[in-house]
Amino acid sequence: MDVAVIDTAGLEQLVSVLKDLGYRVVGPTVSGSAIVLDELDSADDLPIGWGVDVAPGRYRMRRRDDDAAFGHSAGPGSWKQFLHPARQKVWSSETEPADEAPRYAFLGVRACDLASMAILDGVLGAGAHPDTAFTGRRRRAFVVAVNCTEPGGLCFCSSMGTGPAATAGFDLALTERTGPGGRHYVVDVGSPAGADVLGRLDHRSADDDDITCARAAVADAATRMGRQMPGGDLRQLLIESRDSPHWEEVASRCLTCGNCTMVCPTCFCTSVEDVSDLTGTHAERWMTWASCFELEFTFVHEGNVRQSGSSRYRHWLTHKLGTWHDQFGSSGCVGCGRCIAWCPTGIDITEEMATLREQAGDA
Repeated sequence: MDVAVIDTAGLEQLVSVLKDLGYRVVGPTVSGSAIVLDELDSADDLPIGWGVDVAPGRYRMRRRDDDAAFGHSAGPGSWKQFLHPARQKVWSSETEPADEAPRYAFLGVRACDLASMAILDGVLGAGAHPDTAFTGRRRRAFVVAVNCTEPGGLCFCSSMGTGPAATAGFDLALTERTGPGGRHYVVDVGSPAGADVLGRLDHRSADDDDITCARAAVADAATRMGRQMPGGDLRQLLIESRDSPHWEEVASRCLTCGNCTMVCPTCFCTSVEDVSDLTGTHAERWMTWASCFELEFTFVHEGNVRQSGSSRYRHWLTHKLGTWHDQFGSSGCVGCGRCIAWCPTGIDITEEMATLREQAGDA
């Protein structure tokens, strides 16, 4: 499909058109001291002129030198919170009308998060018993991706093969460009629905210079990642490292708080809880996010299988980068760097894998 260009007025139109079509538009916005994902009233709610500095265990907002609206890396929230909410009712003792799946329009989805959505499709949306609540939300979602031109200090999507360019899974994809001519967006169309929405916006056809500059900026971003995952067969490396003493060293720093699983865009584990009122005449079942770092996560037959912090961290990392391949045919990591930024002690998944690789080389 043809590539187009919209300006800041076109971006404002995009939000308005999506709202007029009945979508709840969700995108990045400033809240407190972080850029979070929330419902937008207009494009003015985007974090215009804001960037972030990130490091292990550190996240700080900063003012940019330009008016970029998407000039920041991943914040604490991911799109999973809208597709697979942290708490949702699955049953009630009283007959209630089924809630219609919300129609979300996601604005500002990075390539790594597009990959995470595709991974969740395979985990929650496939198989003999798909999660119908998830598939309903996913099916009705309109996705506006944003190509990365300025990776953050903890990004490593390039080494995971998930970015920085959005290649599939979107309706529209924007590449933000700033400069003397003002802020504008090169727009790629990824679906008929995307073409329909673009047709409702003021836009012009992109010329060769527009396209070349946009593609070059995204390609350059791939060479400026803040982190890199070691190459090779990580699944086999983790199998061979099962008894490595390094797990105890990591455990000495890990608080088993579960922050990494809560901010991860692909972690999907849940638990259920039943609640009732004081009369006992009404009961509900709720599904909530769970973490494999919780001591009770492996509670069976009056005991917990993984009692040590080292065993829980080893399980999380081995599943994320190893046995996820066996279950779902891909890695469970998309290289967004959230788990590094939001770890209170700054544990870095890329450094831990590099250490295991070095130890394996020394063996």
